[in-house]
Amino acid sequence: MLGLIVKIFVCPITVLISSLIFPNVYYPNILQPIIVGVILAISAHMMEVVILKRGTFWLSTVTDFVAASVIVYFVSLFFVTASVTIGGALLTALLLTFTEVIQHNWLIKSGRTEKSPA
Repeated sequence: MLGLIVKIFVCPITVLISSLIFPNVYYPNILQPIIVGVILAISAHMMEVVILKRGTFWLSTVTDFVAASVIVYFVSLFFVTASVTIGGALLTALLLTFTEVIQHNWLIKSGRTEKSPA
């Protein structure tokens, strides 16, 4: 659960930063990157719950990159005034993946990825 809380803050901030530094990622309204970031945070958390554990670090990281690229590109299409190219979505996903690597390491090392028997 702590991973989701961290992602709720990190993902929107990362998408907002990417819209400021990459010329091919444009969100004219501040709520647009926040909405994209929250959608990313929820989907990334769900993928972590299903995939992430000891031994699946790289699988989870690559899956996050691919999913983030697709989500950033297609969710941005729903905003009439936003403009995100495929290259911009890939750059944003790369930035998000960098934050995910840090979070995945923290989650694995702290033992928060251990699944309890149901």
